[in-house]
Amino acid sequence: MYSSGGSNFAVHLADYTVNVYATSNWERTWRLSGRNRRVASIAFSLNGDRIVSGHLDGKVRVWDIATGACLFTFLGHTNQVEGVLCSPQDNIIASRSQDNTIRLWDVETGDCRSIISGCDYCHDMMFSPQGDNIAFGSFDCRVRIWDVASEGCRSILIGHTSRVMSITYSAQGDVLVSRDIRGVVRVWGAETGACRHILQADGSPSLSPNGNQIALRNLGTPREIELWDVETGVCVRRLLSNHNKRAVIVAYSPQGDQVVSCGENEQTVQLWDADTGECRHTMTGHTKGVTRVLYSPSGDHIASVGNDMTVRLWNAGSGVSRKIPNYNTRAVRDLKYSLIRNQIASCSLDTTIRLWDVETGVCSSKLLGHSNAVESISYSPQEDRLVSCSSDKTVRVWDVESGTVCFILRHATEVYDVEYSPSGEQIASASVDGCIRLWNAGTGECLQILIGHSKNFLAVRYSPQGNQIASCSRDGTLKLWNMETGACQHTYTLSGHSLHFKRMVYSPDGNQITFASDDTAVRLWDVRTGSCSHIFIGHQQKVTRVVYSPQGNQIASASLSDKTVRLWDLESGECRHTLVGHEKYILDVAYSPGGNLVISWSHTGEAMLWDVETGECCWSLSYDAQKAWSFFLGFVVWVTSDVDAFITSDNSGSVRMWKVLRDGDRYRVRTHWESAQDWLSVEGACIHDVQGLSDLNKRLLNQRGAQEEPNPR
Repeated sequence: MYSSGGSNFAVHLADYTVNVYATSNWERTWRLSGRNRRVASIAFSLNGDRIVSGHLDGKVRVWDIATGACLFTFLGHTNQVEGVLCSPQDNIIASRSQDNTIRLWDVETGDCRSIISGCDYCHDMMFSPQGDNIAFGSFDCRVRIWDVASEGCRSILIGHTSRVMSITYSAQGDVLVSRDIRGVVRVWGAETGACRHILQADGSPSLSPNGNQIALRNLGTPREIELWDVETGVCVRRLLSNHNKRAVIVAYSPQGDQVVSCGENEQTVQLWDADTGECRHTMTGHTKGVTRVLYSPSGDHIASVGNDMTVRLWNAGSGVSRKIPNYNTRAVRDLKYSLIRNQIASCSLDTTIRLWDVETGVCSSKLLGHSNAVESISYSPQEDRLVSCSSDKTVRVWDVESGTVCFILRHATEVYDVEYSPSGEQIASASVDGCIRLWNAGTGECLQILIGHSKNFLAVRYSPQGNQIASCSRDGTLKLWNMETGACQHTYTLSGHSLHFKRMVYSPDGNQITFASDDTAVRLWDVRTGSCSHIFIGHQQKVTRVVYSPQGNQIASASLSDKTVRLWDLESGECRHTLVGHEKYILDVAYSPGGNLVISWSHTGEAMLWDVETGECCWSLSYDAQKAWSFFLGFVVWVTSDVDAFITSDNSGSVRMWKVLRDGDRYRVRTHWESAQDWLSVEGACIHDVQGLSDLNKRLLNQRGAQEEPNPR
């Protein structure tokens, strides 16, 4: 599935996971997976910056494509969500479920606007181009058109004699096409509800972009693709395909001048001239049957998905293909540094926690036990224990020396954040159900459950003194809790704010708290009075990260889309420097322990080191400059030592240590070590005409990303 602008491409895999790729270089930007996050359906928002997923557990989630953060979780369905859809205005999300309902969700508030009942075995739904109606078919053989504004059924189209399987609006919204399980296609006037024509098709029909033609495969002619005139109901052209079996998938190009087709369980894709009926290309490359084909929004490329677990990208003009690379699932979710042990801990989507020796880069221990993605980790103040939380609904406390589990603390839902108190006596964990649980770090006993948020959590943080906890949630509030009583001291309603996951931080003295927001402003809140003490304005796009300098006299803020980092003086409120140089979206920023350097990085692996005093870039690392840097940078952690050094992780599971060396007025950055990989990656390598490879060797190399055809130049 392409985003509307064509900048992103999502693949929904048979194992209920989703890969999202940037079409500029076809690098995978992130992967949605996990036992409790198994995806049944996906959809892009209209502007392409978000992706909506429907899950087997009945939840609907909205994700930020640039950061991979979960923005909303919609709760209400009691069974698997089989389909999701964004309205043309991007203000409503529709979800259909096996609980026989369709729900319409407000994107801004997260509230359920409407519940459409009686949608027994609904197989398809579609918004009208104007977004004022949503049409769907069901088991009772009827097509219903629902008025979104009035929340009532506008009309019921009767005529089918078996359950309706697909629904399609024309681009103008004046024609509605439906197909039932027996292959009967009905063409309806969307306004009048009158049936204009009745056709026969095997597989879903495709409407041309101008709404004048329908492409389908007729039940009576297995190898023919027919083009029908919508106005007259006359077949104007027949395309004789080379498919050995029936052609069940057909689609028009965005310009309407081409038609693409593929046969049932066949490995070939055919490209046709819609005006002449001539077959332009027969495209081969898949080793198993093609299950779906679709055009890019520009019409320049065609993507095909096969049962061979590959996606191929075809040039619509030449018919030349390339295989979209597969990536592993070892993306690092969190990094923490241990000063006492001189150790780095990393947690990953592959359910593991790894402990790394800072000096040698050797993985000294691998902690196993979680059954789903490990979302966050935290060292105890004494650094003899490590706490982790996971999508498997558990919090685990580990003995760092032995690698054994001390306690397993259980939640009712996925746990996304966990932290030790400054004294090390307590652990706070936050889960999707909106509750904070406080645990005795010594015994594992649950001391308190803090209830107050109405939606799932983004983050929980202890104040530096440990007498207060701050929590922020998707309900648009930030709450401060008294540690002694468990009472909520302050609730800030963050009007105009949309918080990012783990983007909340106390000042070093604990008197202020700040966070990132979507309204381009940076706000500081006084935790004693509950008032907003400072507002810093300057970014042009939403802010993804705000951090205090170690001395507490400065703040660094990073913006996702305006690609700048700003350094703010807390005393005067002035912007001291605007750091410009990133070419891609900035995800995060961090001060060095001495506060003299700031590092910022983007989701493509682009990193830049800045001198805080001058605002000049000291060093940069980019994907183009260093080809070996082939995965997306995830986390950066500074090492507290006499020498400036930092640790980076990426979504391959690799961990690297870099040393910053001062040479007069200049800085040099060198790789100190890089973690070894226990797996083979030959992504992009061509084994065409390689001699001496057995069939087994070829299969193994193909599994790890090699390709048997040269890349087109």
